[in-house]
Parts: sequence; C-alpha cells; structure tokens
Amino acid sequence: MTLDWTEAPGRPVRTVVEGVSTAGQAADWVRAHHAELRDVLTRHGSLYVHGLPIATAGDFAAVRDALFAARAKYQEKATPRSDFGDDVFSSTDLPPSQAIRMHNENSYTLTFPGLLLFCCLTAPEEGGATPVADVRKVLAELPPELVARFRTEGWALTRSYGEHISLDWRTAFATDSPADVEAYCADNGITCHWGEDGTLRTRQLRPAVIRHPRTGEEVWFNHVAFWSEWSLDPDIRDVLVGEFGPDGLPFNTALGDGTPLTAAEAALMDAAYERATVREPWQPGDLLLVDNILTAHGRDPFRGDRKIVVAMGEPVALADCDPAVPAGAAALQPTPL
Repeated sequence: MTLDWTEAPGRPVRTVVEGVSTAGQAADWVRAHHAELRDVLTRHGSLYVHGLPIATAGDFAAVRDALFAARAKYQEKATPRSDFGDDVFSSTDLPPSQAIRMHNENSYTLTFPGLLLFCCLTAPEEGGATPVADVRKVLAELPPELVARFRTEGWALTRSYGEHISLDWRTAFATDSPADVEAYCADNGITCHWGEDGTLRTRQLRPAVIRHPRTGEEVWFNHVAFWSEWSLDPDIRDVLVGEFGPDGLPFNTALGDGTPLTAAEAALMDAAYERATVREPWQPGDLLLVDNILTAHGRDPFRGDRKIVVAMGEPVALADCDPAVPAGAAALQPTPL
C-alpha cells in the first residue's frame, strides 16, 4: 500500500504512521516500505516519518538495520558526540545555544555516508529542529560565476587541532599515535604539520561540486560556508585570529588555489542555503532520513532537554561521484606553527 505523503511550504515531505505499537513492528514497517522510502528520498532528498514507537537507542538501531544495507564510519571527527553503542551516536553535543550551519556530513573525506538517519528520543521545549536543504536547489540558487570558480578550483580546508580551540587530534583521528595520523593523511590526500607543542595543522583539497552516483544529478557538496572564518561570531573571530593567526583557526576554507573566501561570498552561500531550507519540529519517535549527497543538514538552537540520535550508512566513495576536481593535498603548504 502506497504511503500518504504530505508536502507543505517550508516543511520537508512527511508521512504519518498508524497502527504500529512496538519497536519490533516499527522495524518490520520500515522493511515493508523500504522501496517506497528510498524512492521518495531520491526525489526529495530527505523525508520525515512520524508515529513510530521508537523510544530507545536500541529501538533506533533495529530500525536503522532494517533500512541501511551497510554502516558507515565517522572519520576525521569534527564535533563532540556521545556514543550509545552499536554505531548509534548523539547528533552533536555542542551547546544548545549554538546553531549548526548547513553541511553535508563528511564532505571533506574520501569516503562518506550516503545516508543519514536521525531520530528524536526526547523533544526540546523550544527550537532544536534539524533543518535540511536540497543541495541541488542550493547549487541552482548560487551565482553561476561563483559556482564556476569553485567547480574549476575546488575548495581547500585548513584545520588546526588543539585542546583549547577545537577537538584534539587524538579524538579527531581516534588514535594516540602521530605515525597513524601521518599514515592516514598520506592515504587520504591531506598535508599535515606538527607543532612543537604537539598541536597539528592539516590542509586538503576537495571538490565543491559532485554528482550523485545513482542519479547523475550535480550538487553543491562541501563545508565551504560552514567552516569559513566568516561563520564565526565577529568578536570570536577577531580574538582567535589575533591569538593564533588566520591559519590557526579551528577551521578555515578557501578556493582550491588558495584564494581566500570573502565575507560577501560566504553571505551568498548562506542565502542560497536559507532559500532551500525546510524544517519540522521534532516529536518523540520521529525519524528523519537524509540522502547525504542530495541534502545538507544543520541544527537550530534550543531550550530544554533534547536527545536526537543519528546513524550513518551506505558509504560512498568520492571517486564514484564524478568530482569536478580531483581530491588531494592542498597546494598551499601550512604556515609553520
């Protein structure tokens, strides 16, 4: 039986489930409707399912396994997360007052999750939605001349790892061994430089525009706006640049040839995301399924308890996405720490 899907301006496509009363039945429902869920997901890039009785991380894991053909790893970690076991994590543990800008998960890695599954176990009192934006629409909204530059040059990402300004490298790379970090960077097209105090700085070149490996559609797929210096509060940016220099920020982005991103260009990207963004308030048990190549996601600030869990699945290799430029180590060498 075909599901009833609701579309409304400013909201993601949504269906309401009735007659499912146990977590086991929820997983069975997902298996029964798997083909339709995937078809709707490909057309819309994301979808909400309301009404399933999912109350625990274990319930969620069972639904995840009914939906995903394979699990995906979280690599080159960037934000703190709680681990609930069985590859189920908190969506993020950043402070509630902090908005998280739109991004495609792990767009900077050579292999990234093709699918993301979010679930609300505890809904916040206010705010806290997980907004989504179809990056096919974002690409169409951006000025063609800006897209052309990024399509030709790609984008460069600089990261500085330290205990006081970002995740430390041990957490980010899940190892205590500098040699393991260096081997990972060498295998993944990343330039790395160690400071005398044990800090680490990396740079990498990645495509800003790729194609969906199944549909062939071109998408805006990157962290350019999210991790640019212009995403920081101006006062915080001034303090960090004054203390660590522009290359010492936790994250910064540029064109692949090293040309700095301007505030005006970052604003154009933010506006394109905003025009494509839709959101739905969380309710307990809600599922949000995201095609990570077709859709960016973020987080709204919130008040009260909020417990959103996430799982990543069906890994995709960047090389299979017809990248506009090849990935590799950034052309620019890091400034000495």
